[in-house]
Amino acid sequence: MIKVKSLEVREIEYTYDKRPKIISMDDVVQIVKPMIADPNKEFFIALFLNTKNGVLKQEVISIGSLNANIVHPREIFKTACTISAACIIVAHNHPSGDPTPSREDIEITKKLSEAGKMMGIEVLDHVILGHDKHYGFKESGQL
Repeated sequence: MIKVKSLEVREIEYTYDKRPKIISMDDVVQIVKPMIADPNKEFFIALFLNTKNGVLKQEVISIGSLNANIVHPREIFKTACTISAACIIVAHNHPSGDPTPSREDIEITKKLSEAGKMMGIEVLDHVILGHDKHYGFKESGQL
C-alpha cells in the first residue's frame, strides 16, 4: 500500500511476500534514498521491522529545512506500537553532503534508543546519508 501526499511518497507498507529484508547499512540506504524527494531538505525516515528484519513499513517522519529537522520519539514509536514492530532503523540525510553526525543527531539517537529500551522495541541503527558517503551509528560503535 502506498499513500501519496503531494508528489512525494510519505509511507509504504509491505505485504508479506514483498517485504525487503535489512542485512546491511547498504540495504537501508537503498530503501531510504528514493524517499528523499528534495535533497536540499532534511528528511527523517523510519523503517519498522519484524523479528527477522523484514520491513513492515517505511515512513517519512518529518521534513526539515536545509540544516535542521525536529523529531520526537513519540512520533516514531506510535507507528511502531500500532503495527507491532519488533525493532526500528531510523535514517536521515544531510543536504550538505557530509554524513558526520551533529550533536543533535547524537542526542536524538540516544533518546530513541532509551525510549526503545523502555518499550521493548530496539533501535538497530541510525543511518545518515551524505552525497556519496553514509554514516551508521551501529557500524561506528555508537549504538
